[in-house]
Amino acid sequence: MTMSMKNELILTRAYPVLPVIVIEELSQAVPLAKALSAGGIHVFEVTLRTVCALEAIQEIKAAMPDCITGAGTVTSPDQIEAVLKAGADFAVSPGATPALLKEAFQQKLALIPGVSTPSDVIQAMEHGYNLLKPFPAEQSGGINMLKALAGPFPDIRFCPTGGIGLHNAKEYLALNNVAAIGGSWICPANLVQSKDWGAITQLATQAISSLKKT
Repeated sequence: MTMSMKNELILTRAYPVLPVIVIEELSQAVPLAKALSAGGIHVFEVTLRTVCALEAIQEIKAAMPDCITGAGTVTSPDQIEAVLKAGADFAVSPGATPALLKEAFQQKLALIPGVSTPSDVIQAMEHGYNLLKPFPAEQSGGINMLKALAGPFPDIRFCPTGGIGLHNAKEYLALNNVAAIGGSWICPANLVQSKDWGAITQLATQAISSLKKT
């Protein structure tokens, strides 16, 4: 399967929202993933911001092999091998350097690189990427920026993240070049810490029902 095919699979399953997950305790990983899945979300981005993140990816993959589990906050080429060893299906970065883009491409890891300027987009394209993550989306120009990028980059699709929630998600998803949105509001830290899995399932259900195209 080529990288573009992998990205297309991720997009198809991730629409309309890719949850950004922070796992502070390993015991939270599988219950959180199951809560999201029960609400209709089957693609997860587990950020590498905590010491147990890679183990969390392994456990989610083992418990829920039909779901698509990725690693977020990938910031260096050295992390690519660790992400692959953990069994991640894809990776997401908040930004991208030539070294990171090259390493992920060579290792055949489906990467969604972070971008915030037209130059970032061009650099990603030069390395073979056509699915990108505008970050931080709202602070980098938001909807107006994505509208402007549609002209010079008609073949690029975006999964914007940062400052997006139910209050503005529909506006982003209405854009032809937005394939899905990323967000952490579906699994807020307070609900994860209190292990209120039912509330997280409700948030996931609400996002799916209100954002999916009919």
